[in-house]
Amino acid sequence: MTKSRIKPMLLGGATDAPTKVQMLLRYLAAMTLVALALCLSLALQVSFDNPFWFLFAIAVILSTWICGKGPGWLAVGLSSIAAFYFFIPPYRAWNLNLRDLPFFLAFVCCQITTNRVVSWRKDSEQALRQARDELEARVQERTAELKTANQALLDRIAEQKRTEEVLQAVRADLARVARITTVGELTASIAHEVNQPLAAVVANADACVAWLGLENPDLGEARAAANRAVEGATRASGVIARIRSLINKTPPQQAPVQLNQVIEETMAVVSGQASRSQVAVSTELKSGLPEVLGDRIQLQQVILNLIINGIEAMATVTSRPRQLLIRSQFDDDERQVLVSVEDTGVGVSAEKMARLFEPFFTTRSEGIGMGLPISRSIIEAHGGRLWVESIIDNGSNFQFTLPSVEGRAA
Repeated sequence: MTKSRIKPMLLGGATDAPTKVQMLLRYLAAMTLVALALCLSLALQVSFDNPFWFLFAIAVILSTWICGKGPGWLAVGLSSIAAFYFFIPPYRAWNLNLRDLPFFLAFVCCQITTNRVVSWRKDSEQALRQARDELEARVQERTAELKTANQALLDRIAEQKRTEEVLQAVRADLARVARITTVGELTASIAHEVNQPLAAVVANADACVAWLGLENPDLGEARAAANRAVEGATRASGVIARIRSLINKTPPQQAPVQLNQVIEETMAVVSGQASRSQVAVSTELKSGLPEVLGDRIQLQQVILNLIINGIEAMATVTSRPRQLLIRSQFDDDERQVLVSVEDTGVGVSAEKMARLFEPFFTTRSEGIGMGLPISRSIIEAHGGRLWVESIIDNGSNFQFTLPSVEGRAA
């Protein structure tokens, strides 16, 4: 059996309580070390003149360090007895001269001190070893917890990213549904906008035929009528193209957009409904506005929704003119374009104002409550802000800001 295997058997674990067999082996080991020190001291006594002091101290040190405090104290006692009997005059007798008493007491004190110092040193090392083991175990535990937490965080981030992608797709579908719903409500206006240029095309075509059917055809007038017919057909085609782009499920396209043009295009779509609702629509568009970076169709949807809301908010107003004012201006300090849609409707109470942009909340019995939430999400996705200011029985003012292309670059 190797030495590395004998020592654990004698000492037991660092923290495990020793068994009775182990304790017996420890005390036997201490007695063996003292006996060995005695034998060596007696063997070397003639040559070195009482070397017991040094050898017994070694026996106490080894007994205390290897076997523990109890065997160490046994080694102190046995060493003191052996020194008293074999090495202090009169030798091999139990008598002690008074002149040798200080020497014997000094020997005993040295053995006790040696035992105490070695015990303290061993206890300190065991405490340090135990503290180190506990620290390592704690570090491993915390490392495992951090790894688990980190993995959970990564899983949560991945799940959140997938959820955001799903929400983005759902929001796009809801925006398209809202556009189709709005277009359905504007069917009469669309028919009116298309019928006007088509009627002009027919009238100009008839005029062209009439000028050509004269005995002396007036080619100049016929050419002018034909050109007007072409312009009317182009206008009708443009109206159809705008309506198709508003309905189609097309991905958002970021490009420079002139908001004044978007407002004018939207006005052409809603002018029929405004006329039927007896609403006077006016604009104050700041010339020379910088372009904004965004999706033209989505921004047109926002403006269209705000205008329709303003028209419908004045449906019950009879005591004052129904007026809708659309403004655009530029904020030089913040490098943003501001658009406002102001009506003279019934206004919104403070209680409803707090929920106005919540999904599925509406102040109209026939509304679905998705127009304003979608409009706000579109504006915020473009880096802007949408809000409302309203006074009961005095109308509402919906406003939104978008950073200009120059402002984004700055």
